[in-house]
Formats: sequence, C-alpha cells, structure tokens
Amino acid sequence: MTVKKYTYSAKASDNKGKWYIVDAEDQVLGRLASQIAARIRGKHNPMYTPHTDTGDCIVVVNADKIRLTGRKLSQKMYYRHSGYIGGLKEITAAKLLEKRPEDLIRFAVKGMLPKNRLGRQLNKKLRVYAGPDHPHEAQQPEPLTFA
Repeated sequence: MTVKKYTYSAKASDNKGKWYIVDAEDQVLGRLASQIAARIRGKHNPMYTPHTDTGDCIVVVNADKIRLTGRKLSQKMYYRHSGYIGGLKEITAAKLLEKRPEDLIRFAVKGMLPKNRLGRQLNKKLRVYAGPDHPHEAQQPEPLTFA
C-alpha cells in the first residue's frame, strides 16, 4: 500500500484574508514595515505559498507619529526622476514625514515585497493614514500589535 505525500499549494480562492489595524505611534519604521510586509505576504499563515496571495489587509493609522532611529531623519534621502535630463528630485525623510507621512511607511513596505505582478497586487492590500481616523470600519479590522 502506497501513501501519496505531497506539499499543499494554496490557490488564490483559498485565501480568506482578514483585515487588521496597526497603530504606528512610537513604532520604529523599519521594524514595523518588515512585520507588515510579512503579514501582507501571508508568511504567518500555515498555508503560505510563495507564488500566491495568502496574506491579510493591513490598515496603518498615526503614520505621522512614526519613529526613525539614529540620524535617518536628516540623512535618509528619497529619490524620484521626472524623466527629463537633470530631473532627479530628492527629499529627506524629515521633509517627507512632514509633507506626506503615509509615503514613509508605503515606500518601506513596498521595498520589502516581491518586485513582480504579485508584489504590485500585495501592495494594494496596505492602507496608510496620517491621523487616527480611517474609512474602513465596515471591514471590521481587528487590532494587531507586534511584540
């Protein structure tokens, strides 16, 4: 008698995907971003499959109260290019935190996701808000804390 042993490969339809809310107040940016990226990717899930979306949706509030360690506020630079010659734009983390604090978390998490179609799909599961309010009460997000 032979018993077939195989590794289960999750399908996109298998993902039930819960909603969680994370408070970013006094959290260190990189540590929070890595934990959020793992949660969006679904690595906490026993049915994790690398090529399939098995993660959860994350709502981050209080992004304007995020913390950066060391001298990153003044030394860390974010770059973008306009497409024209000499069109390189740069902004420090301090100025970005004051202008668009949501982008700090969004850029950090995006850099930790795969650079392909799956990564772009997973990136849509992150919602970031500067203040304590968010429009996702209908999804009944559960609070999520990282130790």
